[in-house]
Amino acid sequence: MTTSVLKRPSAAEARPRRRGPGVRGRDGIAGWLFTAPVLIILGLFLVLPILMAAWVSVSSWNGLGSPFQDTVKFVGGDNYAALLAKPGLAQTDFGTSLRNNGWYVLLVVPIQTAVSLFLAILVNQRVLAARSAFRTAFYFPSVTSSVAITVIFLFLFSASGTVNAIVQWLGGSGVGWFADTRGVVQQALGAFGVHAPSGSGFLGLTWFDWISGPSPAMLVFVVMAIFTTSGTFMLIYLAALQQIARDIEEATIMDGANAWQRFRYVTLPMLRPTTFTVMTLGLIGTWQIFDQIYVGSKGGPAKTTLTPAFLSYSQSFINNAWGRGAAIAFILFAIIVVFTLVQRVLLAERGSARKAPRRRPGGRRAHG
Repeated sequence: MTTSVLKRPSAAEARPRRRGPGVRGRDGIAGWLFTAPVLIILGLFLVLPILMAAWVSVSSWNGLGSPFQDTVKFVGGDNYAALLAKPGLAQTDFGTSLRNNGWYVLLVVPIQTAVSLFLAILVNQRVLAARSAFRTAFYFPSVTSSVAITVIFLFLFSASGTVNAIVQWLGGSGVGWFADTRGVVQQALGAFGVHAPSGSGFLGLTWFDWISGPSPAMLVFVVMAIFTTSGTFMLIYLAALQQIARDIEEATIMDGANAWQRFRYVTLPMLRPTTFTVMTLGLIGTWQIFDQIYVGSKGGPAKTTLTPAFLSYSQSFINNAWGRGAAIAFILFAIIVVFTLVQRVLLAERGSARKAPRRRPGGRRAHG
């Protein structure tokens, strides 16, 4: 008579087996089916136009017919060389647009970041009455049509507008906001007898032209940009401020820190990711300014408000130089990417200078 001995399963065998990470079987097919509509839409309306624009930037297409017809020839980097390497009107216009837009970015991004942070801290105060009304009032210009705001600013800064009337009432002389073609730095140096020297430069402009500063007309657009965008970035900062635990603020108060110390050493470091987001969005938006220029000045007076975005439009739709216009767009894209990466490096978190202590055998700590 034989007896069968039943082997008891081990603890490892008794555990249910878990599926490893990754997509298997029908899950992958289902995932592709769910994402296919979005991928098709992005391919048709984003990837395909970018590829077509890339071809146009290295071709001789003049906007008539299809860019893929036999009469359109491949010209390589000629369109880029006309903007960056070959002296001429195209290079001078492109250099002028970069100079104007560079000063615009340099003034708008830091000021709008500081103003939006100040407004966010202001409307986040618990002792402030009617906080919702102030938030709405500060945010309202951001949702107003840029065309309408541009028209209003043109009226305010005209020769007989409200701004000049206030300046004259204070005893000053009116400013030709859209008539003076000199940069503000050039005007300040001219008051001390310093005039534009002759010499070489970069992209068809002399070095003095690069540092001459924005024109009064460009300053109007700077003020307009700060007025219309600070409300949006205020909400981003406000959301970040409300995520900071009140226990941290109470702990710093208990330690004897004043309001400035709490802001400098606690609030501002915790807002570093938000600051990077705000400055990145501001950087992208300022390099892409177009509608205000199109409505307000068309690049005038004397191309002192010309920007790369408007220059790309005018080269393509007015001069029928579509290859050169597409090349400007791609150069502008490269500029935005480079500035964003540099900004990311400058605002990156810094690690602690002290190294973590190492443990020696026996439990003693050793500092390396």
